[in-house]
Amino acid sequence: MGAVFSKIKDNLKEGIRENSENSLARKIAHGKNAKFIWIAVMAVLLTVPAYAGDYAINVMILMLFYMALGQMWNLLGGYAGLVSLGQQSFIGIGGYALAIVSEKYGLPAPLAFAVAAGVSVLFALVISIPIFKMQGVYFTIGTWIVSECLALWFSTWAWVHYAQGYNITVTYNLSAKQIYYVAFAVGIGSLAVVYFILRSKLGLALMAMRDNSAAAEVRGVELYRTKLKCFVISACVTGVAGAAIYLQQAFIQPSNAFGISWTVSMVFIVVIGGLGTVEGPIIGAVIYVLIRQFLYNFPGFSMVILGIIAIAIILLAPRGIMGLVQKWVSIDIFSVRRR
Repeated sequence: MGAVFSKIKDNLKEGIRENSENSLARKIAHGKNAKFIWIAVMAVLLTVPAYAGDYAINVMILMLFYMALGQMWNLLGGYAGLVSLGQQSFIGIGGYALAIVSEKYGLPAPLAFAVAAGVSVLFALVISIPIFKMQGVYFTIGTWIVSECLALWFSTWAWVHYAQGYNITVTYNLSAKQIYYVAFAVGIGSLAVVYFILRSKLGLALMAMRDNSAAAEVRGVELYRTKLKCFVISACVTGVAGAAIYLQQAFIQPSNAFGISWTVSMVFIVVIGGLGTVEGPIIGAVIYVLIRQFLYNFPGFSMVILGIIAIAIILLAPRGIMGLVQKWVSIDIFSVRRR
């Protein structure tokens, strides 16, 4: 009996310790000090160009860009249930919109970004008419076909210099620090967009659809309109991110701009980070960029190694790294619960 009571006592102590840790984690994420923690994180990110070298700045730029792309794919696939293989369509459209209006018409970069967002939204509305008539795998294949058609069209279009590509000379007047702040605005902006969407009525509708679309429709959620809003918002932010990416690269051509490798990267980021979580694409983007930096030394094996890593994560942690962390420690950094 003594041994039994001793075991119970030990279990109670362990449970109290775990609950204390979880409570501490929640306090860190949601307590009074949370705002100061986020202010500190923002301050560190904003001052990166002041103390980091050019290589570190470029790596941070890539992380912010891929975080934005991952957030938008996660918004579609993780919350709206729209598994797209055609997000590169909006990357290419945003990049070409910035290139054309800045080079041909001399518009400043801020207006060029606005044009990129507007064109991406308009294109999303146009293709949604046929694409949204498809379901499941047909929707996925349909989005990919659209991007392939765009790549072929831009490769044979004289106005955009065929497949030769297009120089973006406005970049020549920008420093790495200036481009970093553009990437910062895009990355943090995409995070803010997703966070506030999920805390809105639209976010409630998206999460209801993700859990059970039939039940959500019975409860009054308009599936088509909700998915369309999500699709358009994702297209807008992805188009702006595409414009920012090619502003950094200073050159754009159809084979790269509309290549499926962009969406493959987004899927990898979301899967390893955690599908259907706000934190997942952040973790995934950091890991993806660091792995890519290492794999530059192995160009012939990079995609194979990335595939092996993705398969290993899927088998060992089906909910991604963030899902595994939440299983061990009950923490929700970006809580979308209403209070």
